[in-house]
Amino acid sequence: MGHCDRIFTSDADRRYHDTEWGIPVRDDDRQMFEHLTLECLQCGLSWALMMKKREIFRECFENFDFEKIEGYGEEDVRRILETEGMIRSERKVRAVINNARCILKMRGEFGSFCDYLWGYTDGKTVLYDGHEKGAVPAKNGLSADISRDMKRRGFKYVGAVTVYSHLQACGIINDHAEDCPLYIQINASYPTVRLAPDREG
Repeated sequence: MGHCDRIFTSDADRRYHDTEWGIPVRDDDRQMFEHLTLECLQCGLSWALMMKKREIFRECFENFDFEKIEGYGEEDVRRILETEGMIRSERKVRAVINNARCILKMRGEFGSFCDYLWGYTDGKTVLYDGHEKGAVPAKNGLSADISRDMKRRGFKYVGAVTVYSHLQACGIINDHAEDCPLYIQINASYPTVRLAPDREG
């Protein structure tokens, strides 16, 4: 996902920006899991393809109901891979199932996946100096720290770049441009903290 002055690849892409991207997900683990899954599935592919296939993903994974996905077996893996239009990556399909199981384990420790992630910023959306003007990195120290811990907990396809994109999507980092209406709306509606750039790369 680029900055707000990018050219939108489709109406779905524009709607995603205008109604979802960067808006804090505070207490909805299903939506948080959907954001994470889109970023994981994107690895090596284009965001335009993710938007094009989003409804197929929802069909394959029962609208990202991780409690149902947790119980998926080999028949489900085959069903998903044989679904018309689905990405033909068995590793990614298995990673989604694996990550659903990891989230359920995490809920026992933290209460929710949302609480786990927001715990890294004390519940505040981070505004990094310079990002609002377009100096947005692919990853940073925060995403690297979270990536390292998620991998330790068994998550797959959660490198620092993927995690950074997820933090943008779920509103833990506000990387909208300063002249984007959502930048102002999010900052006015949710608790924020402004920080210096953090080991960006």
